[in-house]
Parts: sequence; structure tokens; C-alpha cells
Amino acid sequence: MRQVVMMLFFAVPLYCWATLALAAPPQSVTLVVKNMTCEVCPITVKKALEKVPGVQSVKVDFDKKTATITFDPDEAKPEMLTKATTEAGYPSVVGKE
Repeated sequence: MRQVVMMLFFAVPLYCWATLALAAPPQSVTLVVKNMTCEVCPITVKKALEKVPGVQSVKVDFDKKTATITFDPDEAKPEMLTKATTEAGYPSVVGKE
């Protein structure tokens, strides 16, 4: 029993540390969003993007018609983000960096 406890005591933290060390750093992308015509549109766009797994933060700029998203690249891809806005009625494309 003691060996099991000792193994868990050392193995679990080591596994967690190794997992964190291998995780990709967050990425950010800015989308150019079409069809945002009123002050409620950015709220809808933000909610659609926040539903995508791996999204960490969303900032929608109504005046510039953009959405800046920070996400985990192991879980989300830019294509998933543009699909989410398009399905919500706001087609988007990745903006030029």
C-alpha cells in the first residue's frame, strides 16, 4: 500500500507537469466579421465564439467589424471560429496580421 501511495505522490505531479510543458501556448486571431449592423450583433458574435471549445477570450469591436479571439490551438482552429460566426449569421474571414 505504501508503494502505491508513494507512486501516486510522485507520478501524478510529474504527469501534470509534463502535460503542462507540452501544451501549446495560446494563440490569437482577428476575424473580419460581416453583417454586424446593430449594437446587439457583437453580443451574438461573442456568444457564438465562446461556445467553441478551446476559446479563452473574445473581444468584438463593432466599429471596426472585427472579433479578436484568444484560443488553445490544441482544441480550436481558425476555421472553427469562422464557422461559428457564419452559423450565427455573421460570415467572417481571418484578417491580415
